[in-house]
Amino acid sequence: MLPKQWFVAPSVPPELLRQYKQIHPVLAQVLYNRGFTTPDAAYRFLYVKTTDTPPFKLKGMNKAVARIRQAIKAGEAIVVYGDFDADGVTSTALMVQVLKALNADVRPYIPHRVDEGYGLNSEALYTLAREGAKLVITVDCGIRSINEIEEGKVAGLDIIVTDHHSIGPELPDAYAVVNPKQSDCHYPEEMLAGVGVAYKLAEALLKVSREMDRIETGLAPSDILDLVAIGTVADLVPLNHIENRSLVRRGLVALNRAQRPGVRALLEVADIQPGQVTAASIGFGLGPRINAAGRLESAMLAYDLLSAPDMETALPLAHEMQALNARRQDITREMQAAIEAQLIDEEQDDVPLIFAAGEDYLPGVVGLVAGRLVEAFYRPAIVMELGEHESRASCRSIPQFDITNALDQCADLLVRHGGHAQAAGFTVRNENIDALRERLMDIARRTLDGQELVPTLNIDAEVDVHDLSEHLVDEIKQLEPTGFHNSAPVLMSRHLRVVEWRTVGEDNRHLKLKISRAGQPPIDAIGFGLGEWASVRPDYIDAAYYLEMNEWNGHRNLQLNLQDIRRTMA
Repeated sequence: MLPKQWFVAPSVPPELLRQYKQIHPVLAQVLYNRGFTTPDAAYRFLYVKTTDTPPFKLKGMNKAVARIRQAIKAGEAIVVYGDFDADGVTSTALMVQVLKALNADVRPYIPHRVDEGYGLNSEALYTLAREGAKLVITVDCGIRSINEIEEGKVAGLDIIVTDHHSIGPELPDAYAVVNPKQSDCHYPEEMLAGVGVAYKLAEALLKVSREMDRIETGLAPSDILDLVAIGTVADLVPLNHIENRSLVRRGLVALNRAQRPGVRALLEVADIQPGQVTAASIGFGLGPRINAAGRLESAMLAYDLLSAPDMETALPLAHEMQALNARRQDITREMQAAIEAQLIDEEQDDVPLIFAAGEDYLPGVVGLVAGRLVEAFYRPAIVMELGEHESRASCRSIPQFDITNALDQCADLLVRHGGHAQAAGFTVRNENIDALRERLMDIARRTLDGQELVPTLNIDAEVDVHDLSEHLVDEIKQLEPTGFHNSAPVLMSRHLRVVEWRTVGEDNRHLKLKISRAGQPPIDAIGFGLGEWASVRPDYIDAAYYLEMNEWNGHRNLQLNLQDIRRTMA
């Protein structure tokens, strides 16, 4: 494990802190750190439950809705073309459910990760056209599929693109494009997930049907918010943005009701109780299982689960996805270990960018492995599955290096590419791989030269160990839903006396501590991956941690979920 550089956030100025009335000082400090530097902004973040931005503020929405309504009235065959990750699958399930409620002739299409790769592909579009499709609606993809959309039009398709990914040098010449990142789009939230954009289109369609056609579909926008919450959290869009926060918060209410059979079945195999679903449950429980289908088999398995009409249909699918997720975990660990060993053998573990390629790399896990390599080496990482003529890769990066910007500088060598600042993917012809590797290495070298590449542990507040309490846990919970850009706050306490050390878990990888407090019961602490400290056992430590309540056998105890520890310096 790489040593971390601790960075404690500057304290809120005392005169400002006093203005955060009725907010716990630690919570006020966390909100200040997150950019809510006035009490009004903090109150709005904590207490605004919904946002009411009309969907028609999105550029292209009017045109998209009109064309879809025309297709429904004419009985035209509609295809919802999705992506194979959790955001894409939930977007597809949501859009198909809404269109069916509007009596559309609609079916889903999600490309196979291995056979077709990410995004639109021309062969699929020609096939859909031959099978009678007239309108294709993309969800969570399509914004960079310039050539494919042109070929789809030649095949006789009208194509509506709904997407949230970054926009390239030109927009596709689709029938309509709905993406809040368009430069001339005036929608106030440009960081929606793909399923968030799909939800706004669904909201618009249901609104027009209800108000203009006087048709009650029996489906309300709130009925599909469970899918919005899953896709939004799983795709790591920022949860410090009010609209994403609102969508996930309301979606968690729907998830905890677990009225969708596929959701209830997924909760059952993940051992998550309805009523106890949090954003973390999505990030570590539901999302990985949905993604496992697209990584190792077909994402249509996950679509079928989320669209299942009853538990009898849903449970076998959920168990199949559970088995795929376990297999995915094993494959990821093995591939990561093999690449790390190769890097060390070849003395490549200190290069500015990791570029690993192999014919036996499974495309469904290369992104996960790239992410693990970033954690292990704190360098941008690209992991590529070598194909016969073309190869596909997933990229993960660090805050100091915008990987999509780097790929934009290599566009002449790529077949296609796209993504975000810290996660992207691309396809490259094999004859260009060596040139691509060299150019990316050069870009990384120039960009990162002179920077100290050490992972930083950002600490929100320093707290005296005697001030930790269940009440503070409850105050911190007001930040929920936590996730990307609204992570659970990391607290720090200094000079802690450890009265019990032990290791737990496979290979003794994890650490269990008891920390004494004068005049108070000791606090338990768990440190995942910190087991090596048990051989050191300093008398006093500083600890950085999440503060939480541990529930076990009907008992609730205060617990520190350790993110890092260090020896207390005299």
